[in-house]
Amino acid sequence: MVRTTLLAGLSTLALAITTNAAAQETPTETYGNDIIVTATKRDTSIQDIPFSINAQTAEDIQKSGAVTLEDLSRNVAGLSVQNLGPGQSQVSVRGVSAGQVVRDQPGVKEQVGVYLDESVISLSLFTPDLDLFDLNRVETLRGPQGTLFGSGSVGGTIRYITNQPKLGTVEGAIEGNLNLVDGDDLGGHLKGAINIPMGDKAALRAVGYYTRYGGFIDAIGPAGKKDVNSGERYGGRLALTLEPSDNFSITPRIVYQKVKADGFNRQEIYNLYANQFTTTRPQVTFDEREQYLLLREAFEDETFLADLKIDVGLGGAKLTSVTSYINRDILVSRDASALTGSVSVDLGFPDAAVLLPSNLVDTTDLETWTQEVRLASDNDSPFQWVVGGFYSKIDRVYMQRLPTPGYDAFTDATLGAGTSAAVANGFPANSPYNADLPYDIKQFAIFGEVSYDITDALTATAGGRYYDFKETRSFTSGGLFANGDRRTDSTKSDGFTPRFLLSYDVADNVTVNAQASKGFRLGGVNDPLNLPLCSPADAALFGGFQSYDDESLWNYELGVKSGGRGFTFNAAGFYNDIKNLQVTLDAGSCSSRIVFNVPKAHSMGLEFELGVQPADGLDLNLSGSIIEAEFDTTLPGALTTATGIRNGNRLPSVPKFQLSASGSYEFPVSDTAKAYVAASFQHVGTRYTQPADQENNPRTFVHGLPFGGAPANASTTVDLKLPDYQLVNLSAGVDFDNGLSLIAYINNVFDENALLSFDRERGGRARLGYSVGQPRTFGITARKTF
Repeated sequence: MVRTTLLAGLSTLALAITTNAAAQETPTETYGNDIIVTATKRDTSIQDIPFSINAQTAEDIQKSGAVTLEDLSRNVAGLSVQNLGPGQSQVSVRGVSAGQVVRDQPGVKEQVGVYLDESVISLSLFTPDLDLFDLNRVETLRGPQGTLFGSGSVGGTIRYITNQPKLGTVEGAIEGNLNLVDGDDLGGHLKGAINIPMGDKAALRAVGYYTRYGGFIDAIGPAGKKDVNSGERYGGRLALTLEPSDNFSITPRIVYQKVKADGFNRQEIYNLYANQFTTTRPQVTFDEREQYLLLREAFEDETFLADLKIDVGLGGAKLTSVTSYINRDILVSRDASALTGSVSVDLGFPDAAVLLPSNLVDTTDLETWTQEVRLASDNDSPFQWVVGGFYSKIDRVYMQRLPTPGYDAFTDATLGAGTSAAVANGFPANSPYNADLPYDIKQFAIFGEVSYDITDALTATAGGRYYDFKETRSFTSGGLFANGDRRTDSTKSDGFTPRFLLSYDVADNVTVNAQASKGFRLGGVNDPLNLPLCSPADAALFGGFQSYDDESLWNYELGVKSGGRGFTFNAAGFYNDIKNLQVTLDAGSCSSRIVFNVPKAHSMGLEFELGVQPADGLDLNLSGSIIEAEFDTTLPGALTTATGIRNGNRLPSVPKFQLSASGSYEFPVSDTAKAYVAASFQHVGTRYTQPADQENNPRTFVHGLPFGGAPANASTTVDLKLPDYQLVNLSAGVDFDNGLSLIAYINNVFDENALLSFDRERGGRARLGYSVGQPRTFGITARKTF
């Protein structure tokens, strides 16, 4: 009934908008938002793309004050980002989400593909935290993009489009910023870009940047200090375009970036060492934006990308080759003392062992080669086409170590001499958990898409992609908390994903689009449970999941795009039929996570974007989405409550309602300067971090750890429905004719403490908390273009 009502409502809305726009439209007039995008692998006006797409331009990004993809997401209908810390955000589009993927699930594939221009840069655990300076735009392609963009685009695709070298033009920009975060920590940045012509047939574009992030999380405990999650990002891009003739160009490029953070945006409510239950240790009740540390934490992400794009005009067609190489080294260093200590309590170790500092070190070494070659029509014919091939080879080595100095002595004293050496399996001493997971992933695909103008008003498009994929993963583990595994697993799959679209021009600048398309996400193999940490019940419940199959999705969509004198309005209604949804679950006390297939689920909803210019200099924008994303399957027995996989339960991390409103007014202040004031309001609805969070909620976590005088039945009750939050941003600036801009802003004016995801360790026995958003921030920016 809900689905029928929603789709009927969309049809009525589309009819009303198209009828009204057709009545008001003048055939010769133009309208705003005429942004050229490349979502179909060719240059096209955004209003002519026959499916739902959003493009945030450089001006949009600058005026909104966005510095991350999470910031941008609040202005894009249907796009949501789950912040798990620096460089660890997870992206979903239109409610296609399967749960929190965290550091120790390297085999899980992404649901939204992320591209830097033509190069694939997505990685499931670590969405790249790219700097947004000198971008032309950020495109969000909603719905599966399996035909042209392949695996990982089952929900949609995000494309960062940079400014390319320009022949015959000297131009550039420099920007400086200072900001104050949470009233006590300074941040800022210095960025620059320059375009230099090199004769008539070549140009060089260089970009460099440095950013210092102010912290806002305070830590108590032996490693405590204020603002522990400060950090920095620095890097640059260097691109050279050679154009020896009008029909031949070659653009080599290198990109380097390093992101470092001194800690994580975690706000704790319970910690083994700091809680309100202890009697022999000081009792602690955490304040907002506060955590407990025995060890300082760190995150580093160093990325090097080299790509080469070649375009050859063949007279009526264009041949394009894109070769990319990525090397990425990622370090996640966390204070795992509470986790290790909770196991030590269970094993009967003395308090001295429970208090040992324990550092969980996760490292990822990634090397990726990709090659795409495509041939596309390049003419004004009513028949347009593109055909191509894609190959990728990914070598990824993921390693975990848990160095805990002095732990072996307590192990041998409690469990018997020689125990620590017997379980080491070749790994270093005093590290109760170790794992090496090398991956070898190969993928080959061929794709094609054709469109034909049946009449001047009606265009039909059809496409498809065939893929062949193979993954081999080895797993070696050792230490007291591990199983002592030595195994190699392989999985492979192949398939075909089609897409069909119809686009009909109801009137000038009013188009109705219909689409049916399929997307896919590659399957994989789960890591074995950490059985020494599991309770017998959790071992029995979660121990049967090994490999998981490809996830597939059929998207059915109806949309309208319209524009007129001073306005644009785009809306779409969609229904996604999901098969074998890959759901990510926390396996309770095992300190493990597993992925398995849920046979049926769906997401459906309505999204809209409205822009109006009621007067000169006044711009108003409103966008939003209403999404129902639910399971259509109920698992049997105890799995229902343990996993949250119940017919009608919500898919995780997806707000039902998201709304963004913004406005700016520009006015002259002199003959050589214009000023503007701008404001934005963003509402993000309630969400759940994991599917199981909506079972037995509010949830009582029984810690069961008699440490520090805490009773064994000590418990913490938490409402796991993440509350909605609202953010208000204000800015004002002056733009001078000489290219100088001065901007002052306040982000998160009312200092909302947004709870972004729920964090638990060992089923709540070690630690409970939240990832939280950035507090009120004051800033000033100066920018000079030439």
